[in-house]
Amino acid sequence: MLAVPLYLDPKLEPPLTSLLASPVLHGLVDGLGSPLNVVVPDRIADNVARFQSVYRRHHLNGKIYFAHKANRSTALARRLTTTGAGMDVASLNELQHALACGFTPDRIGATGPKEPEFLWLAARAGVTVNIEGPAELEDLAALVRRHGLTPVHVLLRLSDFSGPGVRVLSRRSRFGSPASEFTGLLDAAERHRDALEVAGVSYHLDTTSVEEKALALEGCIRAMDECRARGMRPRLIDMGGGFGVSYLADGAQWERYTTQLTLAAMGQGQPMAWRDHSYGLRREGNALRGSLELYPSYRPTAGAEYLDELLRCPAPTLGRPLATLLLENLYDLCVEPGRALLDQCGLTLARVLETRTEADGPHSLRLAMNADDCALEEHGILMDPVLLRRDTSRRKKAKPPEEGGGFYLHGNLCLESDLITRRIVHLPERPMPGDLLAFPNTAGYCMDFNAHHAQQQPVARKVAVYEGAGGWEWRLDDQYWPIHSTGDAHEV
Repeated sequence: MLAVPLYLDPKLEPPLTSLLASPVLHGLVDGLGSPLNVVVPDRIADNVARFQSVYRRHHLNGKIYFAHKANRSTALARRLTTTGAGMDVASLNELQHALACGFTPDRIGATGPKEPEFLWLAARAGVTVNIEGPAELEDLAALVRRHGLTPVHVLLRLSDFSGPGVRVLSRRSRFGSPASEFTGLLDAAERHRDALEVAGVSYHLDTTSVEEKALALEGCIRAMDECRARGMRPRLIDMGGGFGVSYLADGAQWERYTTQLTLAAMGQGQPMAWRDHSYGLRREGNALRGSLELYPSYRPTAGAEYLDELLRCPAPTLGRPLATLLLENLYDLCVEPGRALLDQCGLTLARVLETRTEADGPHSLRLAMNADDCALEEHGILMDPVLLRRDTSRRKKAKPPEEGGGFYLHGNLCLESDLITRRIVHLPERPMPGDLLAFPNTAGYCMDFNAHHAQQQPVARKVAVYEGAGGWEWRLDDQYWPIHSTGDAHEV
């Protein structure tokens, strides 16, 4: 074991700080089972407001679309309808869900791979469609004509940007057409002017690089110029998502942990993970190979602040700040945050079933959940859970006091691979059966993105909580509506 514990303390902000201090969580797990997902709808409204403040700062117009795929919650979607934000849907069911939650078609954008049924409903409802390539453009135009539908507003999605004299290239994406093929895409759009109206262009890059996104945004501004030269009237540029979240409270902890992980991969110091797992690093001779396959769990700039930094960034070849270029051309900017709008919007709870003491290494905790119920490591996120004692008074009287230490967190499936964490998690106190581990900030992708009924284990139920006059109140996720914030809920 390491002489000094390597903690990765989660970043906690209101209202999660208040919720974690409330006895409501034990009662919810007692009544609804473990694991349990808890969402905080009011926090997503606060996050929308943070993005809107960046728009005001740069005097820009446009829409903030929530990327629905990041969380299936009905409560969060319904709360979003009250904010002015839109919804980015990437499947037929997501589109149906958005409409049922109260979003009007002008506040919905359709992205991703689309089957004919998805395209038909998007066109029939009047949703803006991101076109992924020439074939999809042809399919949508034919569908509009065949069914006598109103012409559909489309955004032409681009990828693989480059610029003259610029060394930075945007990485390749599965989505969109290469920017070098934009002229051909416009030719096709012109042939279908009776069925499609080009409202603008878009891009999606799976990267945290400001330089790559700046290159892509400048490329979209140039593409808009080409649209206007053909007599089109585009007004929207959609730059997708990827604004990020900072999951950890302390950057120094993250630096120390990744340094020790690198040393462990080189065979220096003690192992830090199950069966010497090293998260993508490996030793070859005396050299370190590979790269850390981890999300940057501590990010000094993320979310709305990342958007602000990007808009202040000079365009790679045009020189002026990107916000200035958008403003000069009177273009609206659309964004599609998923993870960033869900920052601090929820947590996942699991009951401790067993604490096993190991004589030759870290102890083991078995939890009433499996790895897919809280897929932090699936998404490369390293963050410690918060221990919620079942009976604090009994712990204070216990002798000797329970000490913390390093633990492997095991799931409830009969699989060797069912590890909630591959790494050793250090906790300040030793958990006992009946205690809860709260995994904070799991609403973005980690809460239910991978959940399944393996071995007939229960999938986590989901509840929405909010602060009422008498304290925290709750409803089942699909029974929450924004009107309930004023009361008539379960008081705890």
